[in-house]
Amino acid sequence: MQFGKIRRGDRDTVVMVDRGLAVPLDMERNPAVKTLADLLNTPDPVKTAADLTDMLATADRIDGVVFRAPIDKQEVWAAGVTYKRSKIAREEESVGAAQFYDKVYTAPRPELFLKATPARVVHPGAPVRIRADATWSVPEPELTLVISPAGKIVGYTIGNDMSSRDIEGENPLYLPQAKIYKGSCAIGPLVTPVSHMPELPVVEIKLLIRRANKVAFEGTTTLAQMARTVESLSEWLFKENEFPHGAMLLTGTGIVPPDDFTLASGDDVSITIAGIGTLRNPVA
Repeated sequence: MQFGKIRRGDRDTVVMVDRGLAVPLDMERNPAVKTLADLLNTPDPVKTAADLTDMLATADRIDGVVFRAPIDKQEVWAAGVTYKRSKIAREEESVGAAQFYDKVYTAPRPELFLKATPARVVHPGAPVRIRADATWSVPEPELTLVISPAGKIVGYTIGNDMSSRDIEGENPLYLPQAKIYKGSCAIGPLVTPVSHMPELPVVEIKLLIRRANKVAFEGTTTLAQMARTVESLSEWLFKENEFPHGAMLLTGTGIVPPDDFTLASGDDVSITIAGIGTLRNPVA
C-alpha cells in the first residue's frame, strides 16, 4: 500500500494506491488530517487512510492518472558523498578538493544542503532541467526520506538530484549553484510507508537514461552500498534545526554516469526503486 496525489479536474487529490488502483481519500472526514503529510504523520497511516476511504468514490487505474509530487509544505534537503562511488566521482571532478570529499565520506557529520522549496519541486512526468551555463550535467537517483516534524521517518519516495558537475568541480563553494536551480529536483510518484517498505539493504535502485529512443546510460546499485544509515542522516538533519511541516531528505547517489556523459535536452530519465516505483522525467 502506498500514498500519493493525483490531478483530478483542477485540483490535487490525496489517494491510497493498492493493487493498481488509486482510491481517493475524503480529507473532510478527519479535521486533523487535511494533507498527505498530515496522513503520513499519524501513528498508523494505513488505518487512517482506511477511515478516510469513501467506498462510493470511483477509483482510478494508476496507469491512467497524472501523479503529482507527493509534497505539501516540507523543505527538501539532500545529503552528499554517502556512497563510495559518489565520493570517487566528486574527487574526480574537483581534484583540488578531493581531500574534503574523502574526509566527509568517513566523518561522523554528513554533508547536508537545502535542495528545494515545495514550489520548486518538479512533478513526475514534468521536465527537469540542465543549466544553460553548465557543460556537464547528470541526474542523481536517490532514495528520499519523508520525515515528520518530530524527526521520525514515516515513508520513502524517489528523488532526482540534478547536478552540474562542472560547476561544482570548478569550486566546491559553487555547490548551491550546481545543485539548486530551477527544475533541479523531481520527487515522486508515490510514498511507501515505512511499514510497507522492503528491508532497506536489499532495495535496488536503477537509473535508465534514454536518448532518441535508445539507451544512453543505465546503472544499478543497492542501499547496502550506502555508508550511512537513513536514521543517522535524519538525526543529523534535525540537529539544531526544526521543520514545522516536516522535511524530505534525498540520501545521496551510488550511480554516477561516466565522465564523458552529460545530459542533453530531450533525454528521458527514469529512476526505479524497489518497493516504491518509477519516477520518470524528460530533460529540458
